[in-house]
Amino acid sequence: MSRKAIPALIWKEGGLYVAKTLGLELASQGKTTKEALRNLQEALDLLLEDEGTRVPYSSIPQNPKIEQVYA
Repeated sequence: MSRKAIPALIWKEGGLYVAKTLGLELASQGKTTKEALRNLQEALDLLLEDEGTRVPYSSIPQNPKIEQVYA
């Protein structure tokens, strides 16, 4: 199976780091950024464990630019 890079955002919330994929509704957390990403990879692997599950790569932005908006 060919693997593609999926962009992820990481930020700190309280005492934990949150890692969330862009283009997919998938997130995880950890005590460090490395742990959060490792946990996110594990969650993605579990999602794709089912042979029939496919990642909709067309909905994943290739070069996202992160901007801020204010509420």
